[in-house]
Amino acid sequence: MHTPENAHDSRREAAWGVVYGVAAYSSWGIVPVFWKQLRHVGAVEILAHRTVWSLLAFAALTLATGQLRALGAALRDRRVVGAMAATGALVSANWVLFIYAVAVGRVLDASLGYFINPLLSVLLGMVFLRERLRPAQWLALGLAAAGVVHLAVRAGSAPWIALGLAATFGVYGLLRKVVAVNSIPGSTLETLFIAPLGAAYLVTLHAQGAGAMGRADLRTHVLLAATGIITALPLVWFTNAARRLSLTTLGFLQYLAPSGQFLLAVLVYGEPFTTTQAVSFACIWAGLALFSADAALRARRARKVESPRE
Repeated sequence: MHTPENAHDSRREAAWGVVYGVAAYSSWGIVPVFWKQLRHVGAVEILAHRTVWSLLAFAALTLATGQLRALGAALRDRRVVGAMAATGALVSANWVLFIYAVAVGRVLDASLGYFINPLLSVLLGMVFLRERLRPAQWLALGLAAAGVVHLAVRAGSAPWIALGLAATFGVYGLLRKVVAVNSIPGSTLETLFIAPLGAAYLVTLHAQGAGAMGRADLRTHVLLAATGIITALPLVWFTNAARRLSLTTLGFLQYLAPSGQFLLAVLVYGEPFTTTQAVSFACIWAGLALFSADAALRARRARKVESPRE
C-alpha cells in the first residue's frame, strides 16, 4: 500500500528526474554553440581531443561514483569488451559527423538526424530484437520514410549527414541495450578503446608541426580540454533522469535536443529552411507525434491495469 510519505517521495524523485532530463537534453540541444567556437580546428583533430579528454572525465566519474568494480567486471567479459569496442567506433563516427555538420553550417541536417533517430530505433528493435510493431508505429515509420525520400528526391541526393547520425546513434543504442553494462563504466570502456587512437593522432600531428596542441591560443586549449566535460556531464544528468522517470517521459524529453538544434540552425545561424525541407520535417514531426501519442496511450492503459484496487 502506498503511504502519503511514499507518494510525496515518488513525486519529488520524478520532479528531480524531469530537472535532470531537461538539463541533459537541453545541453545536447545547444551544444552546437560550443562546437562553433572550435570551427577553426579540424573535425578529426577535435574528435581526437574529445576521445582523450572524455576518457579522463569518464574515468574520474567511475571513481567518484564507486563503479570501479563494475568496470573491472566489464573488462573481464569478452562479450562486453567486444560490444564496447564496436560502440566506441560507432560513437566516434557519430561525434565526428556532428562536429563536421556544425563546422560546415549543416546544423539543420544534424537536427533532422536526431528527429529520425527514435523512429529508426523502433525499426532496429523490430529487425534485431524481434519486437512487434503496432499499426501506429508502422504509420509513424512510413511518414518518416516519406519525409526522407521527399528530401532526397527534391535535393537530388540523400541527406547523408542526417542518416549517418541517425544510423550510428541508433545502432549504438541497440548495442548498449543488449549488453549488460552500466552507463558510466560502459562509456569509460568505450573511450578506453578509442582514446589511444586519438592520442596517437594528436602526437603525430604535433610531430609534423601541425594541429592546435601547443600552437593555438589559450582559449582554444581550454575549449579542447572542456570537450571531456561537455561529453560526460550530460550523460550523468541523463543517467540520473533515467533512474527516476518512465521511458514515456524520457521519450518526450528527448525531442528537446533536436528541437534546440533546429532553432539554433534557423534562428541563430541563419541556415536556409526551404519548402522542401519544411515538407520533409513536417512528415517526420507528424510521425513523431503519432509515435509519442501511441506510447503515451499505452503507458496510460498499463498504469490503469497495474493500479491496485482498494
